[in-house]
Amino acid sequence: MGLMTFLRNRAGYILVFAIGFAIVAFLVGDAINVGKPFWAANQKTVGSVDGNDISIDDFGPKVEQNLNQFKQQYGGSANAQMQSMAVDQAWNAELANVLLNKEYDRLGLTVSEDELVDLLVGQNPSPLIKQYFTNPQTGQLDRMQLNSFLKSKEPQAQSQSAMLQTEVKNQTLQQKYSNLIRNSVYVTSLEATDEYTNRNKLANFKYVNLDYTSIPDASVKLTDADYSEYYDQNKARFNNPSETRTFEYVAFSIKPTKADSAAVKAQIEKIATDFKVAANDSLFAAINSDVKVPFTYLSKGKLDPAVDSAVFSLPAGSFYGPALSGNSYKVIKVVSSRFSPDSVKASHILIDPAKVGGEENAVKLADSLKGLVSKGGSFAELAKTYSVDGSKDKGGELGTFARGAMVPEFENAAFDGNTGDLKVVKSQFGVHLIKIEKQIGSSKVAKLAYVEKSLAASSKTQAAAYKAASNFLASAKGNDFAKLAEKDKLKLAVADKITATQGFAPGLDNPRKLIQAAYAADKGDVLPEIYTMADAYVVARLTDVKPKGILPLDAVKKEIQPMVLNAAKAKLLKAKFEGAGKGSLEQIASKVGRSVMPVQNIVFANPIIPGVAQENALVGSVFGSQPGKVSNAVNGERGVYVFTVEGFSSPAPIANMFKQKETMMLTLGQRSLGSAFQALQDNAKIKDNRVKFY
Repeated sequence: MGLMTFLRNRAGYILVFAIGFAIVAFLVGDAINVGKPFWAANQKTVGSVDGNDISIDDFGPKVEQNLNQFKQQYGGSANAQMQSMAVDQAWNAELANVLLNKEYDRLGLTVSEDELVDLLVGQNPSPLIKQYFTNPQTGQLDRMQLNSFLKSKEPQAQSQSAMLQTEVKNQTLQQKYSNLIRNSVYVTSLEATDEYTNRNKLANFKYVNLDYTSIPDASVKLTDADYSEYYDQNKARFNNPSETRTFEYVAFSIKPTKADSAAVKAQIEKIATDFKVAANDSLFAAINSDVKVPFTYLSKGKLDPAVDSAVFSLPAGSFYGPALSGNSYKVIKVVSSRFSPDSVKASHILIDPAKVGGEENAVKLADSLKGLVSKGGSFAELAKTYSVDGSKDKGGELGTFARGAMVPEFENAAFDGNTGDLKVVKSQFGVHLIKIEKQIGSSKVAKLAYVEKSLAASSKTQAAAYKAASNFLASAKGNDFAKLAEKDKLKLAVADKITATQGFAPGLDNPRKLIQAAYAADKGDVLPEIYTMADAYVVARLTDVKPKGILPLDAVKKEIQPMVLNAAKAKLLKAKFEGAGKGSLEQIASKVGRSVMPVQNIVFANPIIPGVAQENALVGSVFGSQPGKVSNAVNGERGVYVFTVEGFSSPAPIANMFKQKETMMLTLGQRSLGSAFQALQDNAKIKDNRVKFY
């Protein structure tokens, strides 16, 4: 507990702190070139940054640490998306480590030994030190625990201390670099005035519009020139930050059939019958349940909500189920119930059997210490002398904890005893002498023998689906994939623009192996395997590869067709406005068969036309026009517009120029950090082979 608990709980945080800090501080983007062909790279090289190779031997443990942190944060077991997040976070940390350290050296940024000492134990410690060593009860830095941690001679503690000090140093360097970047940004009075005006100057205008939908799509014949014109005018929009791939696929369901569900129901009914007369409830549950629930006292709220209230309203000896809830049947026997404390405040003395000649000697020592305390001896002083974890410096105090915070043996002793009790218990950490200081609150708890059986497809159902998938895969090679799917009455799905490290894909719950295969294939290839998802077998074909960089017209032609169509319609609608002549807005509206629409109090910074859409080009043109004049036709998002400005309402002069600049500086400073890090990535030689390993 104490120091051991600290090390167990904090190790992951200390190791991966640079990851989170770099991501938050610099808003790391994924501007990374996916290496191809990946099989040409060193078999152990995940990637490289400016010639610095990243080995899977070093990278893998960092991914695992991240994954463990995500599992603790989000609960449950790891999934494909969680794995992808862990890999991305570890990769971004590697980028930050190499690129930022090169910048620190170039700029001469350092942390001296005296500065590091001050950051660890001085009057203004590092935020990391405050985060890890602040007492949650008092909100104050626990310097006793900090000093104990830093001075510990235990190998694990020394290793963790070294990592912590490294991260304190890294955080400080990052903060210095951040301050340097922020201090290079400034705002002029002209820029501040423009920003203030853009957010506060009001425009009143009226317009006439002709919607693109007024022209049927079928009546417009697009030419290559139409596509080329739109592409050339909008080429910057087609910059692909990283390689993407698109594949189409068909799925063969392995969800349980009606026959499967009936078989599971019959099985759970037999289990329920046997369960009622079982001699050993906990053993029966452990053998027969798909989900293992500890055979210990549980508080209300720990079970599936659909059964929780029902079970906790039952007296001891009652039997619940079989009941179908979600995707499983539950059978529960209420073995016993009682009222128990909600939380306990306790102290302990932890004895390491290895240091006293074995477990038997450890128990004897604990019993002797118990006798001394019973006769008036100081528990706190004995803890300082005999305990082997960090809590000894606080007299063995562990604070207040709820159920689930401690290992079962320790928890049972603390919650089942009474205030003032001294108990000797054995756990995975050693032998404990526990003193129950205080028990707080009281609520019903129940000891349950719990059996859960999931609805799952039978082996027969799975075999039939796999055979169908195998037949399709064999037929798809060399044939038209889409036509074959249509012939077999299978739904064809598409996963579009999938990146190499992506942890999700539309309709697929476990796509990583499939994505890896897609990045090893050529366009048009049927992928070589049947890929297993939670409820389906999948067969896929790679349909498109979009490389990093400005995509050619052919690669985006289908994607931009709606915009090109609107651009072609805009020419026709502009001609219609021109044919209406140069009269007033009302006259033009009459000739084109539309109404004049008034708009009040529009600001440049929020170019949304009520009831229409966000129309940047229209609002920008309004603020660049003189009142009283009929405008030329303007191409918008929803149609073509002609307008007349009725007037502007200018805001009062800026009351506090300093405040205005300060607000803008804050935003610009944050953007500049992301921009600086992006620039470092853009100018670095980055090879990314992660798809080979994850």
